[in-house]
Amino acid sequence: MWQRWPHVAALLLATLALFVQGRARGLLIGLAALAMAVSGGIGILHAGVEYGWWTGPTTCTAPLAVSGDFLADIMSAPIVRCDTAPWSLFGISLAGYNALISLVGAGAALWMTLKHR
Repeated sequence: MWQRWPHVAALLLATLALFVQGRARGLLIGLAALAMAVSGGIGILHAGVEYGWWTGPTTCTAPLAVSGDFLADIMSAPIVRCDTAPWSLFGISLAGYNALISLVGAGAALWMTLKHR
């Protein structure tokens, strides 16, 4: 979920940039690019947890406890585990794709902003 908040910020900043001119536009686009880069960084952290490169927060990576009371076990189990990729394509998880796309998007936004100065 943390990866989505910077995307919301980038979208809002980029939308504001449509309505302003001059240096303010460049600043807003730069901040949007920074927000996308933050999402890419979070994606790298999450992908690293999924690939086992490092450990993640214990709130979503703790092993499931089995006590014999299956209803209690289900009700106390974490809803989503962040240390296993729920889906992947070509060996890259969604978090990995988020990292790649966000970082490329941030770089493209910065490049286009600096190119037009």
